[in-house]
Amino acid sequence: MTVKLPDGPITHPWVQTFQWLTNPLEYMEACTKRYGDIFTLRIGPVFTPQVFISNPQAIQQIFSSDPKVLDSGSAAGIKSPLVGQQSMLALEGKPHQRQRKLLTPPFHGERMQAYAQEINEITVAVTEKWLFDKAFSVLPSMQEISLQVILKAVFGLNAGQRYDKLKTLLLEILNPKQPLVFILMFVFPALQRDFGAWSPWGHFLRLKQQIDEVIYTEIQERREKVDASCSDILSLMMAARDEFGQPMTDVELRDELMTLLVAGHETTATVLAWSLYWIHSLPEVRSKLLQELDSLGENPEPNAILRLPYLNAVCSETLRLYPVAMLALNRLVKSPIEIMGYQLEPGTLIIPCIYLTHHREDLYPNSKEFQPERFLERQFSTSEFLPFGGGNRRCIGLAFAMFEMKLVLAKIVSNFQMAVIDGEPVQPVRKGALLGPSKGVPMVVTGRRTQNQRMFETNVSSA
Repeated sequence: MTVKLPDGPITHPWVQTFQWLTNPLEYMEACTKRYGDIFTLRIGPVFTPQVFISNPQAIQQIFSSDPKVLDSGSAAGIKSPLVGQQSMLALEGKPHQRQRKLLTPPFHGERMQAYAQEINEITVAVTEKWLFDKAFSVLPSMQEISLQVILKAVFGLNAGQRYDKLKTLLLEILNPKQPLVFILMFVFPALQRDFGAWSPWGHFLRLKQQIDEVIYTEIQERREKVDASCSDILSLMMAARDEFGQPMTDVELRDELMTLLVAGHETTATVLAWSLYWIHSLPEVRSKLLQELDSLGENPEPNAILRLPYLNAVCSETLRLYPVAMLALNRLVKSPIEIMGYQLEPGTLIIPCIYLTHHREDLYPNSKEFQPERFLERQFSTSEFLPFGGGNRRCIGLAFAMFEMKLVLAKIVSNFQMAVIDGEPVQPVRKGALLGPSKGVPMVVTGRRTQNQRMFETNVSSA
């Protein structure tokens, strides 16, 4: 039997790679328009065929397939010198299952509630520095909030020399000045040459080494002085034991910490910046959200904020419209599998496309418009709405990320009057492997919302 891959562009792989790196959204949309829900691209250093899929039924089949048939990990091309080979992203099979089981508990239930006060305090501390009537980019503030939350909630670090050093190093390595050069180094291993501290790769390696020194020192001190009262995620990870009673090694701890940092810093910050953009670009959205937030009164309980339906819809629509991760993790075909009428053989890479699925007109009419109401009118399946991936690779920090986003947005929107700077609409652009807002969302703070304003706006809305 002749194995035939789905159709796709016939341009040279170098051209496909260039288009994918420089203009991914328009390129994928053009491919979908021409080839449909499944198409093949040849991109990357070795131009391995990669099958992109945006059909929800096919994505559900991928997410529910046995890992022995389809799985992710380093074999599927998930390699990052930053997070390491013991990261849950790079592992597969039983080692992946073990790590996932050890890491899941700290991100759920009562564990999360313990971080609510810290998230609120960090948000207040960062926003107190905002100057009224002076234009600024809101993304760096959201990055500051998300990084501080990670350093305190995940690492348990408070202000001090180690905290400041790690913060400075992480900001530099996670927000490179030349993002395109940064992603090219990861896409093309041949560019990973250390020509000294002045070279891009050499600079990256030296930053990584300094970060590792800080992390390993922190782990060593925790091992020497165990504090059972600590509730940060690192402490919980160090206390966790697998089915054989074995703890995580220092390397495993380091790699998982870096994974949480990489996955939870820029992603959360970007969604917060986009959310503030849409809330203040569309007066009716802001009005509805304020009415819902004000109904909780002063100093609402975190759980009450978490349950607000319109706030949840705003966060969900932000994640739908411009998902920070355009693609779910690659899956490698390990045993022959038929998807959408194609017999895919071992070695084939399959990529569930989050962005294209979120812009299906049959699921999301007027998909380019920001309409939170669509998440109040119906419930979408995990293969129709998948900003955090799915299957055995669904992000374990999903609940924590939504918790943080809702608390931060509630605090900012309830307390500040803000406006988007008039001008060209903010557009999604590639930022490394992720999707982010151009210009970092230019905004201005025009004042604070007083209690009288809240009561007046609530009365007007309900009149």
